[in-house]
Amino acid sequence: MKVHFISLGCPRNLVDTEIMLGRLLEAGHTIVPEESEADCVAVNTCSFIEPAVTESIDVMLEMGAWKQQCEGRRLIVVGCLPQRYGVDLAKAMPEVDVFLGTGAFERIVGAAEGSLNGRRIVLPDPGQVPIQDSSLPRFYTTAPHTAYLKIAEGCSNRCTYCIIPKLRGPHQSRPMAQVLSEATIIVESGDKDLILVAQTTTAYGKDLGLGYGLEHLLERLTHISRLAWVRILYGHPDHVTESLIEVIASHDELCSYFDIPIQHISQPILKRMGRRNNSAAIFELFEGIRRKIPDAALRTTLMVGFPGESDHDFESLLDLVERVRFDHLGAFVYSNETDLPSNVLKNHVPDTVKQERFDRLMSRQAEISKENNQKYVGKTLQVLVEGPAEGTDSLLKGRTYFQAPEIDGLVYIHEGSAEPGTFTHVRIAEAYEYDLRGAIV
Repeated sequence: MKVHFISLGCPRNLVDTEIMLGRLLEAGHTIVPEESEADCVAVNTCSFIEPAVTESIDVMLEMGAWKQQCEGRRLIVVGCLPQRYGVDLAKAMPEVDVFLGTGAFERIVGAAEGSLNGRRIVLPDPGQVPIQDSSLPRFYTTAPHTAYLKIAEGCSNRCTYCIIPKLRGPHQSRPMAQVLSEATIIVESGDKDLILVAQTTTAYGKDLGLGYGLEHLLERLTHISRLAWVRILYGHPDHVTESLIEVIASHDELCSYFDIPIQHISQPILKRMGRRNNSAAIFELFEGIRRKIPDAALRTTLMVGFPGESDHDFESLLDLVERVRFDHLGAFVYSNETDLPSNVLKNHVPDTVKQERFDRLMSRQAEISKENNQKYVGKTLQVLVEGPAEGTDSLLKGRTYFQAPEIDGLVYIHEGSAEPGTFTHVRIAEAYEYDLRGAIV
């Protein structure tokens, strides 16, 4: 069978997709790059916020139309959307052959082959599913020099705006030996940028009785020969310890890149969100990182329009951005759903106000990002070359240690040549809101 896979959402979803692709290949099926070539299309969905739900449904409808064009085609929907909406989703979309929840990824081959004994919806409890094993086959879809490594699954926090614990189960760290084994395989295959992901990466090892689990893992990873970069995404401020900062500062292989989504800074809003951290501790955390590692890149994610957010609460967010001057910042608008604990909170913010606040926040951050980037003009930076820039034959593109793939800016190279997947040094000539431009030296 020829299978085409569409992976939506975050890099954690992408890892799940790559493992399912590995299972399909192991079973003798062929992976094709376009749905027009496929007998079967599988869509790995995301349902974290409303725009993600909308995107997932739009793709499902588009693939439903694809299925109707030729008799015998199969359509499978997997991941967070069926796990969240279950039977209601299945009733609304009869064109889908099989729905697999987040705890049923190992059934992908049976779903593609139509050998699930007539079962159309498979939604086992994700918290009862064994954690990912390093022996599972995996088909990497990222650039040859970059790979994501999932170190844990699920989340044990109870943020009132978040559905992830319900969809993914409680936090489960992968055994360190398995993580190191997979990391070694990835590096030996030629990957240079290893990116650790989980729902909460900085909680790694807590459930295994490892008080400083992530620190130990990072120390062990630096012993892998030919390892170039390791970066961490999705840290939680509660678990970013002084020892973690010191470990990152002590090893060149560990990128001084701190992705720490904090969601908000107003103490009343943090309390309503179910976040344990407090405003003063958040400021101290970012200041402490910069004291220890002056050139550290700071990234965060913020939410605007949470129920009860006043003008004063929002102004405190703007003040945070002004004081910390994040190198990278993502933001999203609170989207309400009836299955969220935050649904019952009072004083929901009107959509027009939420959007206005979002626009103000991102507009100011764009100015700060451009101002931050000016400090690189005239400096020479180590850059991992990714290849030709889209839409032009004259530019290469690459990334520095402070630029994660897909979510941050790029370095555009207008002079000199280098092969994709190699490191080079680029003297920066111009700086923009998110990107840099320079020449190879």
